[in-house]
Amino acid sequence: MHDSRSTAHDSPRSTRPSMRPSHRPTPRPAPGAPLARATTVLRAPLTRRAWAEAAYCLLAFPLGLMGGVVLLVFLALGTGLTVSLVGAVIGVLVLVGCLWLARGLGGLHRRLASGLLGERVPGPVPPRPGSGVFGRVDARLRDGAGWRAVWYALVKLPVSALGMYAVLFWVTGLINLTAPLRWGVFGQQAAPGGGMPVVTPVPVGGFDVHTFAGTFVAVPLGLALLLLAPWTTRLVVEADRRLLRSLLGPSRLAARVRDLEETRALAVDDSVALLRRVERDLHDGAQVRLVAVAMSLDMIKERLGEPDGGAARPPLDLDRVRQLVDGAHRNATEALTELRDLARGIHPPVLDDGLPDALATLAARSTVPVELTTDIPRRPTPAIETIAYFCAAELLTNVIKHSGASQVVITATQIPAGDGADAVGSGGVLRLCVSDDGRGGAAVGAGSGLTGLTQRVRTVDGSLRVDSPEGGPTTVVVELPPHA
Repeated sequence: MHDSRSTAHDSPRSTRPSMRPSHRPTPRPAPGAPLARATTVLRAPLTRRAWAEAAYCLLAFPLGLMGGVVLLVFLALGTGLTVSLVGAVIGVLVLVGCLWLARGLGGLHRRLASGLLGERVPGPVPPRPGSGVFGRVDARLRDGAGWRAVWYALVKLPVSALGMYAVLFWVTGLINLTAPLRWGVFGQQAAPGGGMPVVTPVPVGGFDVHTFAGTFVAVPLGLALLLLAPWTTRLVVEADRRLLRSLLGPSRLAARVRDLEETRALAVDDSVALLRRVERDLHDGAQVRLVAVAMSLDMIKERLGEPDGGAARPPLDLDRVRQLVDGAHRNATEALTELRDLARGIHPPVLDDGLPDALATLAARSTVPVELTTDIPRRPTPAIETIAYFCAAELLTNVIKHSGASQVVITATQIPAGDGADAVGSGGVLRLCVSDDGRGGAAVGAGSGLTGLTQRVRTVDGSLRVDSPEGGPTTVVVELPPHA
């Protein structure tokens, strides 16, 4: 266990055990919290999200109804023919067509959800092509994504019915809210026994009014239904979102394979970029200086060598020889420095003693005061240590350059498996947290280098989260598995 707290003026080796218990006060609700909640409820029917969700329920009902009924009929027909001896071939073909239709309906549902809800669900992987007629038929029947689409279409039947029922809250609310206006324009409407009906979304509970003053009884009922309508549609839409993600998207295995392919491509690109940088630095730096050293040594050799052909030896210019020796020495020293810096960029030597000491050295060199706390009882693998060190260095550089912060807090802890560890694997998580009191506004993809860090941690199944509201503070949490 290593726990260190250091600032830019402290020694990097200043450490002391952390024995301070954490006392967190019970959070109290903000004074304006009830008013804010009431405002949210009152404004809900007027928001764009509420109308988009109501439109989604309205448009998804016919698509879900027709698609579900057609698939249910074809599925029953294909299954019945398949189990019979006479129509087995036709039944198999019907089932294959059913899976193909289910995939098409799933694509329509994904586009509808993307356009109205902003729910972008990636499509599943295409089915295996198979070889030969029987191979293609067999591949189609084993299409897991197609069968999940069938299940979605069948479950969508009751969900779409519930969505249409949720839309009734909007319809009946608007009808009752405009009851006085409709009475003034159209007069009494037909109702059993005369008068104007006051409707509700439930089968019972409606009544009739027979006077203009009685229509104002329907107004608060309509207002209450409109206030309740956004939450009924949102409940149905949230259930549909879960179904979309679980049944119409790629399976967990396919998503995992796709993520591994992306991270492998990122790792390859990162390795190629590293090799190109090393090649460029060697070609433009150390190689040029070593060539200059070789040329200087050749000139010195010419001046000190024996004359050819018995010619008279020219007088030796010691000052010129000293200049050549000094130049060669200077170029050799600078080449060694550049090679040392290049090697440090690949693997920092400060990591030889472990990540806590490396972070302490990094904190000591910072121009912004740094409070460092580390708790890493078991040393991670070198690759994980290197990624964590470079993440801390990049985040600290961002703080110094862009945040205007006066204090930085770096915490590196090792969390055992089962204690909130989110990374892939069962070995726990190495969590690096960098916080500052700067101006905030940092975001992935905003040119702060966070995109590169995100790609780097993804290559080892890590994650990076940024919490940086305008005005600060900023907190970046990097979670890495202990073993690459």
